[in-house]
Amino acid sequence: MPQLLIWTLEGQRYALPLAAVERVVRAVAVTPFPAAPGAVCGIVNVQGQVVAVIDLRRRLQLPARAIALSDQMVLASTARRRLALIADAVNGVAECADEAVVTAGHIIPGAEYMSGVMKLDDGMILIHDLDRFLSLDEELALEKALSDAG
Repeated sequence: MPQLLIWTLEGQRYALPLAAVERVVRAVAVTPFPAAPGAVCGIVNVQGQVVAVIDLRRRLQLPARAIALSDQMVLASTARRRLALIADAVNGVAECADEAVVTAGHIIPGAEYMSGVMKLDDGMILIHDLDRFLSLDEELALEKALSDAG
């Protein structure tokens, strides 16, 4: 059974495959990075490496708010780079039976960032596909912005 890291944002639960997650840390100050694509709110230094911080609120069209001291950052890796995702809270790890997951497109049209939806008795968990989270154009724009800054 695949394992998922579950977190909340504005009361909704989201998940990533645990294999993509490096660790969870307390939120830190984010350095603004105006040259980056819209989903990227800035950068942080993680052990000497510059990591782009994804503002899930922007990407998911949720109300904007400043990062709170109680927020957490999920450090995860795509096939191409490390990213930090800001979460209101991390709820832990859950095992996910394949039959409990429905393809996201069947439930949420246009959910290109989601790989599936896990239905539970107390609601749904939206499972992100981190490799599709940034479009190719956003990925290229981020790469250019990072190389220009370095």
